[in-house]
Amino acid sequence: MKQILKDSHFRVSGSLWIEGEEKRFLGPGRVELLERINDTGSINQAAKQMGMSYKKAWEMVNSLNSQVNTTLVMTQTGGEKGGGAIITEEAKQLIMYYHLLRKRFETFLETESRQLGE
Repeated sequence: MKQILKDSHFRVSGSLWIEGEEKRFLGPGRVELLERINDTGSINQAAKQMGMSYKKAWEMVNSLNSQVNTTLVMTQTGGEKGGGAIITEEAKQLIMYYHLLRKRFETFLETESRQLGE
C-alpha cells in the first residue's frame, strides 16, 4: 500500500456506534451521559457538564430506555431534596461492554493504520 499512497501520514479512522434497525443505540456521547448521570445523580447536571441541553439529554435517555427490555436510567421526581436519576446495573454493564468494545476497535484501527505504511 505504501507505494500507492503519496503521503505516509494516512491512518485508518472511524466512529463506533451500536445501532438498531432504525436508530443509534449506544455510542461515545450516550456512554458519557450515562457515566455523568451515575456520577452526579442528575440528568440535568450531567447535561450541564457536557454542554448539552436538558431536553437533548432527556431525549437520549428516553431513546436508550425505549430500545431495551429493562430500564437503564431511573428517575425520581420532586421530594424535599428534589428529583434525581440513577443508572441501573444493566446500564453499568453496557458501559463496561462499550469500553471493552472500544479498546478492540482502537486496536483494529491501529493495526490497519500500520499496514498502510507497509
